[in-house]
Amino acid sequence: MNPIIKEITANQVKHNVAPFKVGDGVRVHTKVREGDKERVQVFAGVVIAHKGSGIHETFTVRRISYGEGVERVFPLNSPNLDKIEVEKDSEPGKARLYYLRDRTGKAAMAVKVKRYDAEAAAKA
Repeated sequence: MNPIIKEITANQVKHNVAPFKVGDGVRVHTKVREGDKERVQVFAGVVIAHKGSGIHETFTVRRISYGEGVERVFPLNSPNLDKIEVEKDSEPGKARLYYLRDRTGKAAMAVKVKRYDAEAAAKA
C-alpha cells in the first residue's frame, strides 16, 4: 500500500477489537440509525471469511435464520461496529469456510470446537 495512504488511514484503524478467527462463533453489535434514534442490533453467527488488511479489513458472518442461510460482510474498522463478542472458539481446517453454504441444519454451523486440554497445558 502507498505509504501516504497508510499514514492517512492509520488513525482510523481500530486497535481495541477482540481477537477472533475464521470458524469462531461471534456476536457482532452494530449501530443502526432509524430517523433521529440510534440503537444497537446484534448479528450472531459463524465467521466464514476474514479478508484484507489495514483500513480495508472485512469479515463475513453466516447464520441460519428461519431455515435460510444469511451472510453479512462487516468492515472491521467501521464506526458503525460497536463491539464483537467471541461466543465459541474453534479450530478451522481452512482459511475460508465457504463449504458451510452447502450444508443444512446443524451441520451448517458445525466447525471443530477447540477443547481445553489440561495435560497439554501442564506440559507447555
